Amino acid sequence: MAEFNRNLTDEIRERLSVVDVVGRTVPLTKKGENYWGCCPFHNEKTPSFSVNENKGFYHCFGCGKHGDIFSFVMETQHMNFMQAMEDLAKMAGVKIPERNPRPADVVNREKSYFQICEMAANAYHEKLFTDDGAQALEYVRRRGFSDDMIKKYRIGYAPKKNFIANKFVNEKQENLIATGLCRRGDYGLYDFFRDKLMFPIFNPRGQIVAFSGRSLDGSEPKYINTSDTEIFHKRKTVFGLNFARDAIYRNNRSIIVEGQIDAIKMQENGFPETVAPLGTALTEDHIAILCKSNRNITFCFDGDGAGKKAAERACGIIMPFLRDNSDVKFAFVSGGKDPDEILKTGGVDAMKKIIDDAVPLVDFLWNMANVNFVVSTPGGRVQAEKFLKAELDKITDNDLKNEINKEYEKRKFENWRKWRRDKNDIKIKLPDIDNITKSTLVYIVNKYPETVERYGQFLATLNIDFDGNAADLDLDLKDAEKYIVSLKLQRYMDRLNIQKKELTAKLLSGDDSVREEIQKNDSEIMRTQEKLEQLISL
Repeated sequence: MAEFNRNLTDEIRERLSVVDVVGRTVPLTKKGENYWGCCPFHNEKTPSFSVNENKGFYHCFGCGKHGDIFSFVMETQHMNFMQAMEDLAKMAGVKIPERNPRPADVVNREKSYFQICEMAANAYHEKLFTDDGAQALEYVRRRGFSDDMIKKYRIGYAPKKNFIANKFVNEKQENLIATGLCRRGDYGLYDFFRDKLMFPIFNPRGQIVAFSGRSLDGSEPKYINTSDTEIFHKRKTVFGLNFARDAIYRNNRSIIVEGQIDAIKMQENGFPETVAPLGTALTEDHIAILCKSNRNITFCFDGDGAGKKAAERACGIIMPFLRDNSDVKFAFVSGGKDPDEILKTGGVDAMKKIIDDAVPLVDFLWNMANVNFVVSTPGGRVQAEKFLKAELDKITDNDLKNEINKEYEKRKFENWRKWRRDKNDIKIKLPDIDNITKSTLVYIVNKYPETVERYGQFLATLNIDFDGNAADLDLDLKDAEKYIVSLKLQRYMDRLNIQKKELTAKLLSGDDSVREEIQKNDSEIMRTQEKLEQLISL
């Protein structure tokens, strides 16, 4: 085996230039006999990293790193020796004999799957530029895709009819079904993707293993993906990683966005390290794959409720992968936009500011505790502490866990006793809470802390100090919740009545444009009144 490795590595070294290998990730400039660039192993502004093509090695005069093409790939791509050899062998066009050969029928079957996916991608791509694909082509160009981008990402169009089933009649039906491109119906095979804008899904080696189809008529779901197959597993596939791998290393981070189009547009507009999960479900496998390349990850989600929930879920998933060299952040695109829209309207600078302003994980997790629990109450603080402890317990690096815990203990001491949640953005001034109502709410919150979790956002707008004492009112949980909901409805009714007075005043002053708003306001008042009456009758 040792002799086999020596012969193979020698052949790879003969075929590959160290300049070409290193140059994939480090920009090099020739000066004299050597090539020079900034060292990829430590931060520097003045190039001290030297590559000697004749001798086949690199050396950094700053940090002392030294090696050949194998050590370079192992360290920069976080691979073991065999993985590095496979990567370089592919680059050199050298075939590596399998150490534990798989059955020939399995190898041949998978080979046929790759071939079918490749042929299907070509067929879809060609179809995009025909009359059938005119609408899809117009859509993708309207989204800002140039012909070069369409070619690079192999974007195509799946027609409404059974295009693949009819085109590949000479292929074995079981193989077409196994790729996920076709399914069997009562009248034979039919295409899984029909009338879709098609995005091929590549594995890290650049082989097409599946497809993602986007609807063109606004129907839901917006995207459908190939079901899991022998060569494709959705939970373990990161969209765009084959294009982003080198950039992730060069830029010392990866950026995760929510959709395929966002990932492509980010890659093409100054953020080549961007990737996306397939669909909205980010998994532990996705994070594990990315952490093999780099543990610095910036999540970039939409700023709406769904995006924030996705960010909270991502935060929980990544905790076990944190190390002392991790730099995890959370960026949000606000205003109902996504990265693609930001790049169109604000350009690269606007997107760069969003990424640069990303919130570090320690702050994001702390904010989650403060937003999701009313920490101005004893019960809320207990719930928040339990939440933080459960999240920190996921961290396997004990030193890092202890350091973050110390930071949180400091913040608890400095903020929680005097912290008050900001009021929601209420433009209308409502009457202050009377003493009887305040005393009742203090009793409820201290007696039933679970009400804080359910009605925390509303309670926080009342600006009440829930640490105070209140007389025992002998309310059960059902009546306590009924009281809170009725108060919420009453205050909402107050807001509606105030709005009605303001709108009526505008109408009397000659502003006819508010008539429709007054009608909507009246309908909402009636609906709220009905809810209040139903609640009282329970």
